[in-house]
Amino acid sequence: MMIVDLIDGDDFRDRLVALDIHVPADASPETCAHLARLKHDEVGVPGLEALVRELMAQSDVMLPAVREAIEQHLMELPNGEGESA
Repeated sequence: MMIVDLIDGDDFRDRLVALDIHVPADASPETCAHLARLKHDEVGVPGLEALVRELMAQSDVMLPAVREAIEQHLMELPNGEGESA
């Protein structure tokens, strides 16, 4: 029997926190994605675009709430990761 590790709201939150995005511990996937987008729009978040690509490539093991939150808030990020200040 094969056990698949699903990407749930906690996994999503943990990955955003690792990118230095402040997300409350009890935040829903929707809130996580919204806060990530706000921070990206304000100051940029290095690694966020790559994370979105990585997660969407694994959408078959992602819970629907996480996928929907990413699609709604993070699919069309402004390009700015490579810019230096």
